[in-house]
Amino acid sequence: SGGRGPEPVPALRLSQRLAVVVAATGLAGSAWLWLREEKERRRQRRRREELRELALGGGDFELQDQDGRPRRRTDFLGRWVLLYFGFTHCPDVCPEELEKMSRAVELLEKQPRLPELQPLFVTLDPERDDAAALRRFLRGFHPRLLGLTGSADAIWDVAKRFRVYASAGPRDADGDYIVDHTVLIYLLGPDGIFLDYYGRGKTEAQIAQSVRRHMETYEPLSL
Repeated sequence: SGGRGPEPVPALRLSQRLAVVVAATGLAGSAWLWLREEKERRRQRRRREELRELALGGGDFELQDQDGRPRRRTDFLGRWVLLYFGFTHCPDVCPEELEKMSRAVELLEKQPRLPELQPLFVTLDPERDDAAALRRFLRGFHPRLLGLTGSADAIWDVAKRFRVYASAGPRDADGDYIVDHTVLIYLLGPDGIFLDYYGRGKTEAQIAQSVRRHMETYEPLSL
């Protein structure tokens, strides 16, 4: 007589199928998130290594401010700094950038919960920019704007750390010349680390907003 065949395997209920799909999707999503986070961690590690290479705290220096007082690396550790390289005989670009930097500092000063920001100007023309020249030039900008000068070797050593390009042009009949140079404003954190930079296209409001964001999310970087 013909017997019955094997009992059919019950099909998974719809809810069970959905549970399997959801679990598989969750695992795939978790794996994707982990990969994305790992990629970000690797990017951050590379970024931190790059920042270490651009650390103002990576080496000492000794310059003089507009009052003739010596200034060293340690004077700026523990402070937020906006740094600009230029020269006092600059006809337009340097005054415009220093004015913009001064206004950005003023915008941030209106938010007393934020730490104080030190504006800093380093000359790329030590031949002409002694302390007296700096003092005359900086009078029209933020009252806390600090100017630094020194020997040519000392100036180029600091500029080199920020990969600043500078080249003096030909002299005219009066011996005057223009210094072609990198036009950037640098942001340094309290540990002397380069955190960001701002080109001529950035407004004072954009700079202030960026600085505020860095201050609010700051984490010290060990050297």
